[in-house]
Amino acid sequence: MVSVQISRPAPGVARVTMARPAVFNAFDEAMIGELDAAFARLGEDANVRVIVLAGDGKHFSAGADLQWMQRASSATPEWNLADARRFAGMLARIESCPKPTVARVQGAALGGGVGLACACDIAIAADNASFSVSEAKFGILPAVIGPYVTNAVGKRQARRLALTTTRIGAAEALAIGLVQQVVGADALDAAVDATVKELLAGGPAAQAEIKQLFAQLAVGPITPEVRELTAQTISRVRGTDEAREGFAAFLAKRPANWIPPA
Repeated sequence: MVSVQISRPAPGVARVTMARPAVFNAFDEAMIGELDAAFARLGEDANVRVIVLAGDGKHFSAGADLQWMQRASSATPEWNLADARRFAGMLARIESCPKPTVARVQGAALGGGVGLACACDIAIAADNASFSVSEAKFGILPAVIGPYVTNAVGKRQARRLALTTTRIGAAEALAIGLVQQVVGADALDAAVDATVKELLAGGPAAQAEIKQLFAQLAVGPITPEVRELTAQTISRVRGTDEAREGFAAFLAKRPANWIPPA
């Protein structure tokens, strides 16, 4: 049974929907494989500019399917390591996707569901959303999602969320940087669409360069090596066809050729 659906709601836009609403879109081995394959395929599709990750039904994702976790608890160390590597690979696939990614979050995002939201470039939540890094309740830890949560909210907040497993609301998630926008539930799709429109206005090659460059930048001192990396990158990109088109379009007061027709 297919647990991930892909749609094309508008030119340049792909929507990846987790489709297991009966279990609040909890993921197992099959969904992990389908999410990985979806983002791999869409990341290479020249017709796709932006990818939206959504959950069907009332909730974004309850994280790991408990039956899957129960199987893992009695499996061999070799099976567990291979399984964990597949999960880690899927999150890395989303985070490193060359296309901008937007998480559309409603209802609960628990455990790995928080990791999915944090792996996307942008997370927009309904005001009914809630978040819990809940793994410690089951005697395990949020190891694979840990780097993504830490990157989103900082080490101290991430540690608090993981240790206490506290469930926070959308307002607190916004305040600590877990999501970047909160709107009423009935305005969620409009907010996602507005962000998608902004993303479609940017040059696709430039956006891929942004993701690649920013992935190499750590918070901290700006070293000579970092300065050289940024200088090398901008000097190379300024000479591309996309850059020439971007400046020409701006000066001519016309849409750039990468912007889909209205």
